[in-house]
Amino acid sequence: MSNKSRATGVGRLLVVVYGILALAATGRSVVQIVERFGDAPLAYSLSALSAVVYIVATAALILRGTTWYRVAWATISFELLGVVVVGILSIVDGELFPSDTVWSVFGRGYFFVPLVLPLLGMWWLVTRGRPTLAAAD
Repeated sequence: MSNKSRATGVGRLLVVVYGILALAATGRSVVQIVERFGDAPLAYSLSALSAVVYIVATAALILRGTTWYRVAWATISFELLGVVVVGILSIVDGELFPSDTVWSVFGRGYFFVPLVLPLLGMWWLVTRGRPTLAAAD
């Protein structure tokens, strides 16, 4: 891979969707934590965590270099794990999540974008390839 940003073509669309999800998750978690944190602290904390993950993933998809490539993989992998684990737990034991998180029921409240997005992000990272030494930071 050259020293170009990954945010070109389809990558640009991924960055836009990640950015929108980052804003949505941040807004949701702030409102939930400020207004009713005591009602569902685990759910609202996970919403805040997902917001941080989406913010860092967005930056990592935009920025160049080996370090950011690794950060992109780490955040997107963590996102997928979070969506799957929280998705399963929210179906199996609804009492754990008396209020929805971004990742509840595999992102149902966001039209399942949180489930599909990390898979697309991983596909994009694989197809773009690991940065070469010339592009490394």
